[in-house]
Amino acid sequence: MSKAEKRFRIFFIFLISVTLLLLLQYARIMLFTPSANPLDTPSFPKLQRGAIYDRNGKLMAIQTRLDSVTAWVPEIKDRERSAALLADALNLNKEDLLSRFEDPARQGFQYVKRQISPTETQIVNEMIQSGSLPGIRLEPEMGRNYPEKELASHIIGYVGTDNIGLDGIEYTFNQVLAPPEISTRGGEILYGNDVFLTIDLNTQYITEQIARKAMEEHNPEGLMIMVMGADTGELYSMVSLPSFNPNVFSRYSAAQRNNLPVTLTYEPGSVMKIFSIASFMELGGIKPKDEFDTTGGYNPELFQKYKIPPITDLGAYGVLDTTGVLIHSSNVGTALASDTVSQKDYYNMLKNFGFGSKTGIPLPGESNGILNRPERWSARSKPTIAIGQEIGVSAMQMITAATVFANSGELLKPRIVSKVVAPDGTIVKEYKREAVREVLSPEVAESVLLMMEQVVASPAGTVRRARVPGLRISGKSGTAQKIDPETGTYSASDFMSSVLALFPTENPKLIVYVILQVPTGQSIYGGRIASPIVKELAESLSPYYGIPIAGNTVIEHDGTIKLSAPKEIQVGAELPDFTGLSKREVMAALEGSTIPVTMKGEGWVVFQFPPPGELVDDETSMFLEFK
Repeated sequence: MSKAEKRFRIFFIFLISVTLLLLLQYARIMLFTPSANPLDTPSFPKLQRGAIYDRNGKLMAIQTRLDSVTAWVPEIKDRERSAALLADALNLNKEDLLSRFEDPARQGFQYVKRQISPTETQIVNEMIQSGSLPGIRLEPEMGRNYPEKELASHIIGYVGTDNIGLDGIEYTFNQVLAPPEISTRGGEILYGNDVFLTIDLNTQYITEQIARKAMEEHNPEGLMIMVMGADTGELYSMVSLPSFNPNVFSRYSAAQRNNLPVTLTYEPGSVMKIFSIASFMELGGIKPKDEFDTTGGYNPELFQKYKIPPITDLGAYGVLDTTGVLIHSSNVGTALASDTVSQKDYYNMLKNFGFGSKTGIPLPGESNGILNRPERWSARSKPTIAIGQEIGVSAMQMITAATVFANSGELLKPRIVSKVVAPDGTIVKEYKREAVREVLSPEVAESVLLMMEQVVASPAGTVRRARVPGLRISGKSGTAQKIDPETGTYSASDFMSSVLALFPTENPKLIVYVILQVPTGQSIYGGRIASPIVKELAESLSPYYGIPIAGNTVIEHDGTIKLSAPKEIQVGAELPDFTGLSKREVMAALEGSTIPVTMKGEGWVVFQFPPPGELVDDETSMFLEFK
């Protein structure tokens, strides 16, 4: 045997041996290794997203379990029939669904519809149980429910089908609300943190009702109302119209979901004059008793040299003191006052008020506003900015800047989140009152606040329609032309109409800011159409926040309450009268009953449908409204 043959034989034997070893090992694994126990297979825990509450613990967003309809296409026997049944049950397009079932690239698992309603679940489940939908299954998924629907929707935001925040607090606090994925033990539930807002749902409801009435009366493109705690910086309500229902957010346009008070940049108009006058006083340029001759308008030599159009007023006001400038909202007087300070100093004051920068409110899309540096100012910029043009602001910046007048010159940081609470009830983080910086001296802040009071109290004041007898209110109105995006010039028909108010003047507790975007009713002037809205807000909210109104009857109570024994109510052949009952009493009366009940609101029953005396049958369902 040659050496070559010997080497080949050795190699062949080695190859056969390795092959046999591999086959034996494969056989051992396949035949003798016990099959894996399904209980030993790693599975992920269920994730329970934290809830969102208002300042008083009223629920605004909660986790729910909703079913998703899935399909394993190979098991679907009659695809056309299945598509027809599902399309009818789930409000889907039959042809689209059928094309998905017949798509060669999607012949395995696919979602038919995610997070369906309980009613849809019942219909689909009945068809599955009857054998009408082979290959179709219901898979439980965590969803999100917003019990207050459109109320405060822009603040709360919404989540997508994967339970990830896409807007509002749901987005900015997504990592706080979502539980940490730190376990793979099947069946375990991991809970996220709860978020408590500074929003008061009662205040939010009152504000939204007033806002919707104003929308009908003035028909603006948009409407914003904000209510803030003057001494805390807490937002009690924030309305942005048009609005949307976060439970079905995809049905609404991006414009309807846009949170205008945070994202919209606009020229504020004459409301800006209170910050300008305060800046000029703080810088030592003017005093409360200084006088300004507004006759003939504001037309300095620089304007005449470069043929810049003069700044004028709506009326002939003659000589005005500083308070008179605000009472009549004089453009000329404000422009003359701006001549007493330098561009750089005025710019720095505006920056101190917070203009040109985000406030830091934890809501997505906040605008910086527009405030150019003095090097980029024209000859007209300083007096023009002073009257609220050539500067861009957000409503959030404006109401935040107003905290300076209520806190002896200190600027407060706006707050919309009160605290974060862990699943075990411990406080993870608490957001407390935060002073950002001192902008004005206490004397200047108080002086401007008293001047603003005259804008409301004076018969000639532009905010006189906001006057509430017995309540001292400080305010300032604004009416600003919008820029026409096509021409780049000011529009002759589109305006931003607003009023900013603080009350009570002697010790401000609330700041209210109302803005109507392009109103198309009988008037476009902020003093005329926004002032009555401020008045209605002041009359509605003052009692709620314990703000006394002189002349109102104050009832004293010793704190003792006598309760009568609750009446015995049971559901029989007819529906009983639930009017006046609390939720606890209603639940006790319904114990053992199978009647589906929908409850709305808090407090006691004020409305019931069907009415008392209605005969009960298998199709009976009931709606109860509490207030």
